[in-house]
Amino acid sequence: MRTLISTAFVSLDGVVEAPGGESGYRNAGWTFKDIEFVPEAFEIKSREQQEAAALMMGRVSYEAFSPIWPDMAEFADYKVMPKYVVSTTLTEDGLVSNWGETTILRSLDEVAALKKTEGGPIIVHGSATLNHALSDAGLIDRYHLLVFPLLLGAGKRLFSDTDKDTQKLRLVEHEAYSNGLQKNVFDVVH
Repeated sequence: MRTLISTAFVSLDGVVEAPGGESGYRNAGWTFKDIEFVPEAFEIKSREQQEAAALMMGRVSYEAFSPIWPDMAEFADYKVMPKYVVSTTLTEDGLVSNWGETTILRSLDEVAALKKTEGGPIIVHGSATLNHALSDAGLIDRYHLLVFPLLLGAGKRLFSDTDKDTQKLRLVEHEAYSNGLQKNVFDVVH
């Protein structure tokens, strides 16, 4: 069984929208505005690329990342690994040709089937809507969260507001940094 890891930059009030400056959100770019850069806080990002065997995202994140990430040295490890896009609307002709093998998954059942295959961890980047669905379906096994000391108010959140049974998490790694960021790694207790 493969491990599905959700990784996110998240504000203290749970917002994950437009951390890198994507247009259309009033607080876009909040991860680098008014927050001192502390390199050690981002060590987990390098580790994720080295440990992951595949990358997963929703259509919106794929369409945002695929024109940029393939040519960025910071994401070189992701270029060569298999990618999975969970979407009911993306078509094969919507895939970029310079980012390696990419498979479109049409349902959460297909994600569940992928998890049952042999292979290493699958890392989920961005994809607020996909994270909601995966979490609500009990498919996420671990969370890698970099929590920023900000309250952003409105915006897409990491977790849905679905009324569901309690989902327990076990803190397996944590650290606080001089700029107020916190790294929290949680395993989902299944």
